[in-house]
Amino acid sequence: MFALLHGGMHRGSCWDLVREELHRLGHRTVAPDLPVDDDSAGAREWAGIADAAIESAATDADGVADVIVVAHSISGLALPVLAALRPMRRMVFVGGLLPVPGVTFADHLADNPDAVIFPEPEAGGSGPFGMTWESVRAGFYHDCPQDIARSAFAEMRAQSFTIFLEPSPLEEWPDVPSTYILLRDDRAVGASWAWRNAVRIGARLIELDGGHSPFFTRPVELAELLVDLAAE
Repeated sequence: MFALLHGGMHRGSCWDLVREELHRLGHRTVAPDLPVDDDSAGAREWAGIADAAIESAATDADGVADVIVVAHSISGLALPVLAALRPMRRMVFVGGLLPVPGVTFADHLADNPDAVIFPEPEAGGSGPFGMTWESVRAGFYHDCPQDIARSAFAEMRAQSFTIFLEPSPLEEWPDVPSTYILLRDDRAVGASWAWRNAVRIGARLIELDGGHSPFFTRPVELAELLVDLAAE
């Protein structure tokens, strides 16, 4: 089974196209809505929601540890916390942020300014934090079909900063195989930072064409890549 965790300001439904393909290929999935808009929720709470969703969706055929958890963008800060809570076969980070045990991501970002390269947002729009369609399009959806990008923008949620400002609840990096999928044209997460930090966590790094939202632009290719990882 695949558990698919969405990034900031999104919902589990952003994975729908990937889920369709994974189901066609014979795999079960779950994609919970994480409490990204809740200031009282940090990485532990995000991980707890994901854990409960996996438990609810799992069957005896899946096995307690036979789950691959895929985290996009900000949810990468919660995935290792989830791996400390429950067994899993593999962690997969898709353009993901990576926590440092005991350190706030804000402090890590201060020392690694190439981690987040999202274009300076324009104010006065209808998106979260008053972001305009143009700024969100440039950072997240520049290579997405117009209709999908517009729909995604309309469904964006508010984003809490708690997960950035709290010290990571990790005491040590979990002993779980890891894969980092670097998006070659990502305009939100920096490639040089991703390379350095994939090495830091001992992850295998795979490159995929396209921008920050491959679940919209390359759902078939992404699903097939995940299935290949599951077969290893």
